[in-house]
Amino acid sequence: MKKLTPTLFSFAKVYCNLFGHKLRVSKNITNHVHEYTCKKCGMEMTDTADGLLARLTPRFKETNRYLAKIHEKRKRVFFAKAS
Repeated sequence: MKKLTPTLFSFAKVYCNLFGHKLRVSKNITNHVHEYTCKKCGMEMTDTADGLLARLTPRFKETNRYLAKIHEKRKRVFFAKAS
């Protein structure tokens, strides 16, 4: 069974629940996939394959690292051939 840990009360979380998150791009993975962080509460989100936003879980972090690695490799090969 999972143990539930109590979360601390935060006015930032209440603000985001009422008015929505203030997301900023924290990391560009590719031209179309980004990681976002909320300015108020610090929640991390990312783009999904559907084009929607989802919480940044360890699985999404791993996927984004892999995508960034592939994207960088393809950019290097493309620019190397163009020169």
